[in-house]
Amino acid sequence: HAHFCAAPPPTFMSVSLALGRLALAARSPAPRAIAVSLLSTRTAKEERIAALERRAREGGGEKRLAAQHAKGKLSARERVDVLLDPGSFRETDMLKAHRCQDFGMQANQFPGDGVVTGHGTVNGRTVFVFSQDFTVFGGSLSETHAEKICKVMDRAMLVGAPVVGLLDSGGARIQEGIASLGGYADVFQKNVLASGVIPQVSVIMGPCAGGAVYSPALTDLTFMVRKSSYMFVTGPDVVKQVTNEDVTAEDLGGWRTHTHESGCVHNAFDDDIQALAAVRLALSYLPQSYRDLPPRVDAEDPPARRVSALSQVVPEDNNVPYDMQKIVRALADAGSVFELSPDFATNMITCFARFDGRPVGVVANQPTSLAGGLHIYSS
Repeated sequence: HAHFCAAPPPTFMSVSLALGRLALAARSPAPRAIAVSLLSTRTAKEERIAALERRAREGGGEKRLAAQHAKGKLSARERVDVLLDPGSFRETDMLKAHRCQDFGMQANQFPGDGVVTGHGTVNGRTVFVFSQDFTVFGGSLSETHAEKICKVMDRAMLVGAPVVGLLDSGGARIQEGIASLGGYADVFQKNVLASGVIPQVSVIMGPCAGGAVYSPALTDLTFMVRKSSYMFVTGPDVVKQVTNEDVTAEDLGGWRTHTHESGCVHNAFDDDIQALAAVRLALSYLPQSYRDLPPRVDAEDPPARRVSALSQVVPEDNNVPYDMQKIVRALADAGSVFELSPDFATNMITCFARFDGRPVGVVANQPTSLAGGLHIYSS
């Protein structure tokens, strides 16, 4: 304190000289050069980022995208656009690429690493989504690919919103070995942690083989696309080598096998657009999380209406079967029934419906099939 007090106060002349020096420095070319250099550096970085973003949007390139379309399949980004409300998608980790240095993979990188992740809205409600891109390494899962999926699942649980997985993958990325398998373990763990916390929906939209099949089996709803999607642990070639049995991909893990025989899939649809429209519809019956109530909609049917059809459906003879579907659809709000697993264990009806605009789950015996009796599959 004494030191500063002892210093002489600045004079008018000293202040003027200091201001003059600053003015001269400002006129010199050095600061201008620095500013121009910083601006050019920033512009170069922005251009590089923009180039990477363009490459990420291109996926595996025009040739592979054309092959995808030739099979009647949408691209990963097109699927996200169809699923979500227009203009609502916010992407995360768009430029993230794999870290593998083996087998020349360091020279073969794609921004996004074969999966599009982020969040948007469906009918105005927040939904998180990941969409695997078959045009990039066959949609195979790497360590960073799994990290992106786990990140959106963590965020979905944090904010309390459904997560939708659009699967189109050949399985683990073999070049990464155990790191890829560890990524699957992380995804499965997230599926378990999210179970009962938020709705989880899976849509099989292409091959889903190897480790990729376990995650859909852990989710709440699973849909498939007919003729373009398959779901099996090992493909026909492996089955042939191990058992010497000839089997087609359709018989082994096609939509009919899983909707009629295994029961692993709740519904199948003719194309990608129909499947994604069904996801939007299914989400309209579900709450955002365990903390929320399901959304109620305005009902056209008055709740106190008289349902005269009920007196005509049930026969007087106990030995004559009747169609429980007619009763369910007569009682529920008009057009609100969304049936699950209609071709599996047909002696039991399971569906979503609405009563006075409120979503409900319906479980009903179907007398027209096995007299509505329970067996292991309907149970």
